[in-house]
This record gives sequence, structure tokens and C-alpha cells, in this order.
Amino acid sequence: MGFGVTSKLWEYGINNHTSTMAEKNGDGSFAEIAAAKAAEKVADKGNAAGMSFKDMWQARFPGAYYHTVDAYKIPQGTWERYEFPHEQFFNDNVDESVLDWKPTGAEPKLTDKSVQSRIDTTLGKKAIVVPPALEEKMKNDPAFAQKVMAKVEKFIVNDEATLPPGRIYSCVVILDENGEIAHAVGSSGGGNLVGPTEAEQRQFEAKQAAKKKPDDV
Repeated sequence: MGFGVTSKLWEYGINNHTSTMAEKNGDGSFAEIAAAKAAEKVADKGNAAGMSFKDMWQARFPGAYYHTVDAYKIPQGTWERYEFPHEQFFNDNVDESVLDWKPTGAEPKLTDKSVQSRIDTTLGKKAIVVPPALEEKMKNDPAFAQKVMAKVEKFIVNDEATLPPGRIYSCVVILDENGEIAHAVGSSGGGNLVGPTEAEQRQFEAKQAAKKKPDDV
């Protein structure tokens, strides 16, 4: 029996998830888009100024949100909770109180209406959160910035490739000060699917519980 909702949320520890993702490439690699964007800048401004990491991100994912806060410090166990306000990162400005968010009771189920309604507000959106120290490092080292962007792009393309056809994908990626992916969450909705079966949902929740450590929250 499906649970009759139009969205599905995956929350995961980054190491566990990336180890099982398919190796696929999307149409239009970042390198090609970045090169085209750089060429446009040369033509428009008459110089060869490099792209900032924000430029790279929004060239590859037009309309995606970009924030500079230390969100990587959020404990993984807190980040993984269904009621964590991930949707706050899909705004032009982030209320930094989200960095200190703590659960106040039992974790709701994925099927909870409040969880599903919040997922619905994020459909089709993408966001990345960069620590100020990393942004400064990438500003001074364009080659490093390109490597970080390639890593992020590969993660998103591979993650989206795991979805059934017709699903609308959303994600938030949190980087740490070294340019590694510290946290990530993906969601999807739309299409003709109503969600996982009860057995699939129990299996998913069991895997999530196994990944959580007592000192994560």
C-alpha cells in the first residue's frame, strides 16, 4: 500500500549515499557551461576575469540559491530529522537561527502532512551553502573553486539520476571549509508515483536509524 502523497524525501549521511550512486553524466557538463559563460564575460566586459564560485553555481543551475554561512556545523543527526527546516535555504536570505535549530519532541514520520507540505514548497529548487572561509579560499584560487564545483555538480547529477522518470528534483548541498560536502538532502515529487510502499518506507527508516549515532543530536 502506498502512502498516497505526492512527494518523497531522502535524507542521508553523505558517505553512505555517494558510495551507491550511479556514475552518470548529465547533458551539458559544467566545464562546457563555465567555458561558455567565461567567453560571454570576455565579450561583454572586454577582459578575461574569472568566474566566482557563485557564478559557476548559478551558470550550471540557473535560479539556484547561494548562501554563505557556516551551516556545515549543524550536527548530522539534527540535519537528518524530517522536521528540520531545510526549506529555509530555498530563500534569498537565510535566517541564521536555523543553524541553532534543535528538535523539541519525537521525530515525525515522512508521511506526516507537515513534512510533506514543506517538501512541496521546495520542488524544483536547488541551494548551496558555502562557509565564508571557503568562499575566500576559492576567490583566491580559481582552480580549486572549479574542482569544488565539479564535485558538487557530479553529486547532484548522480543523485538526480537515481530518480524514476518524471520526478521533479530538489536539493540542498552544504559545504565545509575544505570544499567537501558535509551535508546534503534531496527531495522529489510530481510524476505518476505516490511514494514508496510501507515495506520500502520501513527499510528506509531502518537504514536511517542505523546511521545515526547517539552523540549526533
